[in-house]
Amino acid sequence: MKLMRKLILICIGVMCMFSLHAQDKVQADSAYAAEKYEEAIPIYTALLKEGEHADIYYNLGNCYYKTDRLAAILNYERAALLDPGSSDVRFNLELARSKTIDKITPESEMFFVTWYKNIIDMMSMDGWARTGIVAFVLACVLILVFFLGNKVVWKKLGFFGALVMLAVVVMANVFAWTQHQELNARSGAVVMSSSVVVKSTPNESGTDLFVLHEGTRVEIIDDSMKEWKEIRLADGKVGWMPTEAMEVI
Repeated sequence: MKLMRKLILICIGVMCMFSLHAQDKVQADSAYAAEKYEEAIPIYTALLKEGEHADIYYNLGNCYYKTDRLAAILNYERAALLDPGSSDVRFNLELARSKTIDKITPESEMFFVTWYKNIIDMMSMDGWARTGIVAFVLACVLILVFFLGNKVVWKKLGFFGALVMLAVVVMANVFAWTQHQELNARSGAVVMSSSVVVKSTPNESGTDLFVLHEGTRVEIIDDSMKEWKEIRLADGKVGWMPTEAMEVI
């Protein structure tokens, strides 16, 4: 009986939590729809403390963008990390980036590398996982068609179709794993200070290399120190930045 009571209390607690979350989401969306962006921002921020969601990051990014703040870029980047296949997120991210001071030209890369990255970013990790499951089920059906078909054409369809579906299963799992690794790594960051001097060494006495401004994306390549991070820009420049000047995506 005691165990049953505990389970009931847990279930009630979970239901209340989801109910409150839904109410807060509705309140934030209502404020956003009414163009009360300053009211929506703290509600969306509080919701994200309960768990990450691409749509909430996207809406929060829109609130910051509508109030002319480059903090929009950080939230669009986080939304894109969770849902890279969203064309709305990508479009708004590029729109926000166009307002930054630093115009960085990425290093050139082989076309097949770009092609491969674009394919991975067609869907989220969950999307690729679902694709893999569907492809596996179809492969099983096609295998049955191969064994049970009484005509050569059905056996050929079952055999080659199953091979294709199994290849999709493998690719979907590889792509989902790649995105999972990227989510766990969190090596990207966005400059949040109005301007910051990038140094040659992780201290203030280091040589000044270049200046970055708010909204610029960097990749963290050395995370071993608390107060300084070694970063790389898309154009290949490398240097050290104070940790407080950036926010990890």
